Amino acid sequence: MITVVQIRAGRAMARLTQTQLAGRAGTSTTAMNNIEYSTNAKGPTLRAIQAALEESGIEFNADGGGVRLKLAGRVNRTDHG
Repeated sequence: MITVVQIRAGRAMARLTQTQLAGRAGTSTTAMNNIEYSTNAKGPTLRAIQAALEESGIEFNADGGGVRLKLAGRVNRTDHG
């Protein structure tokens, strides 16, 4: 399961606002803000956020400790408003 630190780092690397990531993950901006500043996110919500970040070109390390931007096949961020 991804961590709050990975969510914030992944969002920054993907150049997404909380509102943009919340929309892609099917949650509210308020919920996204609460998730980024607490540790009480539920599994389904974390999986949706992870999927949204992965679709935006973010990769999570298998050890659960890191996050990086994919270099090959990068998504053009300007197309995602």
